[in-house]
Amino acid sequence: MGNYLLISVSENNNKFDFRYLKYSSLEDMFKIILSSAQSALGISSLLYFLNYKNQNLLFIYNSSIGSSLIHYNILSKKPSTKFIQLNKQSGEYKYVDDVGNDSHSLYIPILELENTTLEFPIN
Repeated sequence: MGNYLLISVSENNNKFDFRYLKYSSLEDMFKIILSSAQSALGISSLLYFLNYKNQNLLFIYNSSIGSSLIHYNILSKKPSTKFIQLNKQSGEYKYVDDVGNDSHSLYIPILELENTTLEFPIN
């Protein structure tokens, strides 16, 4: 898989254990969504956008008992659309305004956050 940086942050006496994976490209990060969608459970990941410390972040939040994994990428600018169309076969993506009808694609909403209690490992 692509390049990423793993950082672990523990809070409240190990009540929550956050692990951050920083990807070098969105293509690599979107492979997480594709692999989740192809699993037996058919889990669908959500994409979150956040301007954090004057940097544009797009991230996926996965949680299990006692641990949370955050996959993120720093964008050069804020997404101008509300969805990403992700081709299930090629992994290619594009920003789109609405959900389409391409059966070979996943349409993932980009949810814009105003604020979060997460503390990303960014300067």
